[in-house]
Amino acid sequence: MSRLNDKVAIITDSDSAIGKEIARSYAKEGAKVVIADFNDESLRETVAEFQKEGLDAFGVQVNVASEDDIQRMVDDTIAHYGKVDIIVNNAGIGDEMQAAGNVQDDTWNRVIDINLTGVMRAMRKVIPHFIEQGGGTIVNMASISGLTGGLGGLAYTAVKHAVVGMTKNVASQYGPHHIRCNAIAPAQIATKFAANMSKMDQFGLEVATRGVSMMPRVGTVEEVANIAIFLASDESSLINGVAIAADSGWSAY
Repeated sequence: MSRLNDKVAIITDSDSAIGKEIARSYAKEGAKVVIADFNDESLRETVAEFQKEGLDAFGVQVNVASEDDIQRMVDDTIAHYGKVDIIVNNAGIGDEMQAAGNVQDDTWNRVIDINLTGVMRAMRKVIPHFIEQGGGTIVNMASISGLTGGLGGLAYTAVKHAVVGMTKNVASQYGPHHIRCNAIAPAQIATKFAANMSKMDQFGLEVATRGVSMMPRVGTVEEVANIAIFLASDESSLINGVAIAADSGWSAY
């Protein structure tokens, strides 16, 4: 039997890169996946692509910075599939590596709204459903910046530390309700995430990447998806409130 057979999983920002690979991997493991993304055209293409591969997928357009969209994302999932068992809070943006002396208010606020408040709202919405049905699983996408201090810009580092803290808090408070909440903290992964940041703070970039030469290798989206499968499956039933560093041991140096 597949590891996620008949589970219903919402994955935010799942039309590309890590999110898409997690969604595909979940679907191949028997899950019904909800492609939740801001880009309506791209998410429709992803749903069609998955369905052509024989995978069970449904699409919902969502801006994770919008409370109404978060509500609709979960409600539409339950209306379509009858339940939700797993949510992967993967949506996030970069902060142009802005250091504390250069951070701009609009960047700070946008990173907070999407990377932090969006995660909180998604968990707030889905937890009552998990309690009602007797349990559920949350996988939050943190970052190595959430476990260390100098490998990202100020806003990104702050919110990823907060995501790790929320992960531990939810696991502690809702574990007795059979709700598990864990996080993945990737370092450098082969995606276009950094390339989408167009106005890099050169000082922030230089200091944040000064130890990159010590990193054994760049990770792949498939490797991150493998961790996400493990955390969503019963194989990790004893793991709750943990942030797993996906960095080939880089942060241990």
